[in-house]
Amino acid sequence: MPNRLLHERSPYLQQHAHNPVDWYPWGEEAFARARTEDKPIFLSIGYSTCHWCHVMERESFEDEATAAVMNELFINIKVDREERPDVDHIYMTALHSISGSGGWPLSVWLTPELLPFYAGTYFPPRPAYGRPSFRDALRALSNAWQNQREKVLGSAAAIIEAVEKISMIQADAGVAPLLPIAERCFGQLQRSYDPRHGGFSTRPKFPQPSIVQFLLRYCHQLGQSDATAEPAQAALTMAHHTVAAMSAGGMYDQLGGGFARYSVDEEWRVPHFEKMLSDQGQLLSLLADTYRLTRDPAIERVARQTVEYLERDMTAPNGAFYSAEDADSEGIEGKFYLWTMEELRAALPGAEFAAAVKFYGITEEGNAGEPGENVLHTSATLAEVAETVGSTVAEAEELLASARRRLLQLRQGRVRPHRDEKILTAWNGLVIGGLANAAAAFSQPQYAAIAARAAETILEVMMVEGRLMRRWKDGEAKFPGYLDDYAALAAGLLELYNATANPRWLRHAEQLTRAADQLFYDDQNGGYFMAASDDPNILVRAKVDHDGAEPAGNSLMAMNLLRLGRLLGDAHFLERAEQTIHLFLNRVADVPMVMPLMAAVGLELATPPRQAVVVAGSDQQETERLLEQVRAAYLPGTQLLFIPESGVDSWLAQGVPTLSEMKPLEGHAAVYLCENFVCHAPVRQFIPH
Repeated sequence: MPNRLLHERSPYLQQHAHNPVDWYPWGEEAFARARTEDKPIFLSIGYSTCHWCHVMERESFEDEATAAVMNELFINIKVDREERPDVDHIYMTALHSISGSGGWPLSVWLTPELLPFYAGTYFPPRPAYGRPSFRDALRALSNAWQNQREKVLGSAAAIIEAVEKISMIQADAGVAPLLPIAERCFGQLQRSYDPRHGGFSTRPKFPQPSIVQFLLRYCHQLGQSDATAEPAQAALTMAHHTVAAMSAGGMYDQLGGGFARYSVDEEWRVPHFEKMLSDQGQLLSLLADTYRLTRDPAIERVARQTVEYLERDMTAPNGAFYSAEDADSEGIEGKFYLWTMEELRAALPGAEFAAAVKFYGITEEGNAGEPGENVLHTSATLAEVAETVGSTVAEAEELLASARRRLLQLRQGRVRPHRDEKILTAWNGLVIGGLANAAAAFSQPQYAAIAARAAETILEVMMVEGRLMRRWKDGEAKFPGYLDDYAALAAGLLELYNATANPRWLRHAEQLTRAADQLFYDDQNGGYFMAASDDPNILVRAKVDHDGAEPAGNSLMAMNLLRLGRLLGDAHFLERAEQTIHLFLNRVADVPMVMPLMAAVGLELATPPRQAVVVAGSDQQETERLLEQVRAAYLPGTQLLFIPESGVDSWLAQGVPTLSEMKPLEGHAAVYLCENFVCHAPVRQFIPH
């Protein structure tokens, strides 16, 4: 018989709707029953493409005997962390305070008042990996609740006190020295950098786009002076090497485009195969910025294929983007993506087969950990492939392109991994920004059109009675949006304005930022809470101070405030931006690389405001060419403004009062470069310094 999760829209909760566990969704019905029956709560948090969540479900939640123990001793609640990141954050912080580590599935035991008294991640069905069996843990914790109540309540009080302490971020004396903090961040990254394989850890290796974006911005900042050319080059080398290595490895889907969540080895070769929308958006933007500084054609190819992946596999009928694809297919991780030598030999003609085997590192033994199974990764240059097959480099490239088309078509006939088809506002904002930035960098207006369609949809379906919602699924928008939703969508719309010069997107970005400022700002201590005060069951209103798999909402918010404040001449936005940047950089001054995006925003604050104002001329094609030149340059901290032939909008002219005086050059399109609100003479061709 199905349980209560059958009526939920979340694919993750739906996956558990037929478990014999008497699951509840997060809500008052479950809390009231726990209080009435004086039972503790077992809270399980995960997401639909989480491999170990699937494992624990098969081993424990689908097991009748285990479910009987759960139902007898606890009130059981399931939460999709992607729908309720506020719930997940509080109890993940509790786990960190207990063990110093975390992960999913997140397993937490709560009092009926929702105070955590014990937490862990995956529990095996039998004692293993130094962990008790799940049933043993259930019985021991129930026994403690029944017979050692004071000890349990004392533990809960200590844990929630630790969570409150960790979550308390408030201003202290002094002001963060922005440039020295950026220098320390760069120094830490240099020390942790892997010069052989790229990246900033051993294994597993995560893409960490916020770190690489910081390096690109740091390179640009230092590159303005000849005296700092060496560290600027070092920053660019680390960034380019990391992006190129990720793109060449198996973490990047060499056939279908798009990036997996992370690599299990230090070489980026064997991925954990799930694909998350949030990664695609950030990495697409990173590819665009890296290309601007390097003009590496391989990076342009990876960006193009990633856009193709988003269009082909991740776009909903309404134009917005789905959330994720699972690692597992037919119950086996990576089965959809792996190849044997025999499969390739049967699929490809002789020359294509030889080229593919050489280029993608295919072996009879296999390179993915299991006998005979291979993950495609770039293991040879085109010149080496050409030598192997006895062709020119151009011919080798065409052989590989043909082989890729054949293999992709063949793979489409396999059983696909599960796709999580809920639509999340924040993750769509990241992809809108990535597509728009790629449109600008590669002069591909069709990318901006895809982003604009998604933006139209999100603004239409996610706004309910003036509030932005978090999740849309099957016609239902639910859960009031969090700081990340407002900030990521506003950031994406700012990029869309840069790519299209349509002031509509700029207006929406401003409106979202004002709404976020009202809903989430901490008037007492500064900074922005993750969630509004809508849910009385959230024990602590937390502020996120870590740019991890996704950029922290405060980092995005600070960047939006600074950009909009300088663009629109808004003193309130500028004051909030400065306060937020200093608040968090004061906190992370000793370990600045935990918030590299905030450190990058600090770099922007430390430089004078800059604008590049393009004024349309009578020749539309000439105007477009000039816009393309400006957009193709890497100009972090420089705001692009466009004045059409009809003249400047008075709303925009508030920020740069001289806009109304900027005219074409004898009818020709022109660009004015401004710094600290002083503008240079207009020019008809843009050549960045």
